[in-house]
Amino acid sequence: MSVRIRRVYESPEPEDGVRVLVDRLWPRGLSKDAARVDEWPKAMTPSTELRRWYHAGEGSYEEFARRYEAELTAPEAAELLAHVRELADEGPVTLLTSAKTPEESHAAVLVRLLG
Repeated sequence: MSVRIRRVYESPEPEDGVRVLVDRLWPRGLSKDAARVDEWPKAMTPSTELRRWYHAGEGSYEEFARRYEAELTAPEAAELLAHVRELADEGPVTLLTSAKTPEESHAAVLVRLLG
């Protein structure tokens, strides 16, 4: 299973495999053609409330990760997570995010859960 994280603003690479946008909002200033996104499972992304809470600096990354994992147990999110896991079993998957520090974002939580 090969799952990695890249910033959506980086140029696509052949080894990306299936490119999955894991942000709820479309990245600013990026065209859909340039992004080359294959899947966009919005229901698997952090809720607006959780995203705003984390970006307001009200809690730690560890607390954010715990809350996000809880959100991923909702039926639709869990189904989408299982789908991405199936994609990763078939070949490389690249999770795309606009987060400036992907290693401390929801994408890192997804990589850990998919691994």
